Amino acid sequence: MSYNVEDRLQITDLMTGWIHRDLAEWDQMRGLFHEGATIEITWFEGLASEFIDASARMGASALKTKHMIGAPVITFNGDKALVETNAMIIGENIELNVGCCTHNRFFDRVEKRNGQWKIVHRQSIYDMGSFSFPMGWVEIDSATCQKYPREYAALAYVLEKSGFPVNRVFATRGSELETKMKQEGQAWLKV
Repeated sequence: MSYNVEDRLQITDLMTGWIHRDLAEWDQMRGLFHEGATIEITWFEGLASEFIDASARMGASALKTKHMIGAPVITFNGDKALVETNAMIIGENIELNVGCCTHNRFFDRVEKRNGQWKIVHRQSIYDMGSFSFPMGWVEIDSATCQKYPREYAALAYVLEKSGFPVNRVFATRGSELETKMKQEGQAWLKV
């Protein structure tokens, strides 16, 4: 099967479509996912439809986020593709006066059904992160930060303090979890 520019553009639009989350455009966000799609990220694991509802609740809270999305790297096999996309998650809790910036890579399984590429499973690998504007403004609880891998400790801290806890360890750059995630993705792609 050959992959034309339209296939690549549809998948690129899925990745940059994450802007709908930042803009609270929930119906457009739902259009990025096939029915039954799932998500595994720091503060949420489950169905994409439930993630969108949870994101709406987060959007109504003091926690505000923005995602800067890079160009995707796409590996095709038939009507399936693995997509890895650099991103930055910028967050702040305006009531707590603390923010963060985390560099991550979205790792997506996408499928073409009825002529449309959409996400079936989204995961994230966390590369590095830091706090923004806390020193001198607010004291950071180091015990809370130390519960998480350094690569996303600032993000997890802001999420937890905002009422969106991180309940397990997630993949970081070069970790065994990243290796396992990519192996599972390759196995899925080949089926």
